[in-house]
Amino acid sequence: MNNKKNIVFVVNPISGTSGKRTIVNQIDKYIDNSIFDFKIVYTEYKGHASDIAALAAKKGVDIVCAIGGDGTVNEVASALIHTDTALAIIPCGSGNGLARHLRIPGDAIRAIKTINSCKPIKIDYGIVNDHPFFCTCGVGLDAFVSQKFAECGKRGFLSYIEQVLKHALKYNPESYVLDVVNEESSHVEYKAALIACANASQYGNNVYIAPGASVLDGLLDVIIVEPYKMLDATQMGIQIMNGTLHKNKHIKRFKCKCITIKRKEHGPIHYDGDPMTTGDVIKVEIVPRGLKVICSGKEGIRKIGDSLQNTVKMYFNNIYMKSGQFLTDSSNKGKQILGIKNEKNNE
Repeated sequence: MNNKKNIVFVVNPISGTSGKRTIVNQIDKYIDNSIFDFKIVYTEYKGHASDIAALAAKKGVDIVCAIGGDGTVNEVASALIHTDTALAIIPCGSGNGLARHLRIPGDAIRAIKTINSCKPIKIDYGIVNDHPFFCTCGVGLDAFVSQKFAECGKRGFLSYIEQVLKHALKYNPESYVLDVVNEESSHVEYKAALIACANASQYGNNVYIAPGASVLDGLLDVIIVEPYKMLDATQMGIQIMNGTLHKNKHIKRFKCKCITIKRKEHGPIHYDGDPMTTGDVIKVEIVPRGLKVICSGKEGIRKIGDSLQNTVKMYFNNIYMKSGQFLTDSSNKGKQILGIKNEKNNE
């Protein structure tokens, strides 16, 4: 009698930055054949990963593994909510938000070994205007940047940072009315650059919009970024990379089970980085423990290396120097991070 578990690997051949052929070879070499029978299926169109995962769940497959970026993970996970089929991830996208939050290794061989050794846990997921999300959704600047990032046709972290820096300082904050459902409901109004609703701690690439978020607490972390000036933007850029954004004076945050965001007109929102246009009412809610995931059970912030922070700072320097500004050394604690270069004074 065959007591092996069945696993379907869903490969998006065009997403992300890693070679899929190499990963497929590594699966064949490193998956534990005493535990698993597996098959590999390649996606052929947008939404195909969701179709493959839904069919696998209907057939009682034990695990469906998404091999691709955040879009592929969202498609597969959306088809597996409230089923007995667990999600696994071999991350090879440009952001890998959920995988990073769940501490799933970015190295494919280690990710495969995680599948071999770990059992599924149940995590929360969110719904924004009927669309499931697993990391974050948002309205305002982050949704606008997601839209521009999708339009630019270039993938990767540095391309995303370029879009952020291009639009962050000239984006006009909007007014929003929030109806918050918790133990005690509230009705408040904010003028904000963005409002993020987070199930997990980050957008991806260790960009921590909600450092305290957990996929196990049954709550959304709502992050409100109030209007800011140019001097504040750089500090916020550094803080969002090192997990200390919550300390910024322009940040308001709270936890809730459900929130309705009302704005003056229709516009973009994003869910797990995918932009879409929707109306003036955005409803977001958390669904506790609705998805099985193969992971170690650890989650949240990892300390990032100096090389990544230096890359971010270098990009800030490059953009600001073009407009006559520059960054001072962020190691000077307590001092102003952004300096202003007056070309006339240097003549």
